[in-house]
Amino acid sequence: MTHAVAAKGLDIGYRGADSDVIVAAGLDLTIETGAFLSILGPSGCGKSTLLRVIADLLDPIGGHLEVLGATASDARKKRQIGFVFQDATLLPWRTVRDNIELPAVVGGSNRQALAPGRTDELLSMLGLDGLDDRYPHQLSGGQRQRVAIARALIDEPKLLLMDEPFGALDEITRDRLNNELLAIWRRTGTTILFVTHSIQEAVYLGQKVMVMAANPGRVVDLHDLGDVKAADNSCSREDPEIIAAMVAMRQSLEAHP
Repeated sequence: MTHAVAAKGLDIGYRGADSDVIVAAGLDLTIETGAFLSILGPSGCGKSTLLRVIADLLDPIGGHLEVLGATASDARKKRQIGFVFQDATLLPWRTVRDNIELPAVVGGSNRQALAPGRTDELLSMLGLDGLDDRYPHQLSGGQRQRVAIARALIDEPKLLLMDEPFGALDEITRDRLNNELLAIWRRTGTTILFVTHSIQEAVYLGQKVMVMAANPGRVVDLHDLGDVKAADNSCSREDPEIIAAMVAMRQSLEAHP
């Protein structure tokens, strides 16, 4: 399998009793397995809706979509997709460990079905050592998002969807979590689709940046950053070539208001 996501003429939106609301139409996407794709665009262009369709949380209105070589429904049922939302959505009455292991419980499994040491591995990977018995109200915003990421990774998904997960965090915390996310991606090889409103974040994280426009929602540009980043997708935010890439993204957005 070479493609994590493949779409042709994909129409996405919301079905209504009388008529459908199309948010974005005619989307053609080919996302390679193991890639890190940033998705950038204004509100209303269909970024979040696209992630929900890929995750099988919404049905497409039309067109063709394959996720991990099968239907989105098949990929979801096989628990091959992880999803991190802007809000950590942790259950306040469950500890950090219990929140991370929640998918095993909801999925009809149990703690014994988890790979031995899996939760401890994620706690260490996400910098949550020693916090496993705390409750969400005892954590900072950044720590809560780390728990949400660990929860999304508990089943070792092949595809991780992230919908503005760091949007509510301060700049320093966001930058730190950007670095941690890249380290996780390099370590796991999981395909990541990352939605953001931040041009800097999109460029810093993504191997490629897909730029969308609204009214109607559509893809207007796909920027490949392979020539301005190291082989492991690392870069410096102050690198003149990275700054130039950010300028190019802004121009893409301004050209398609």
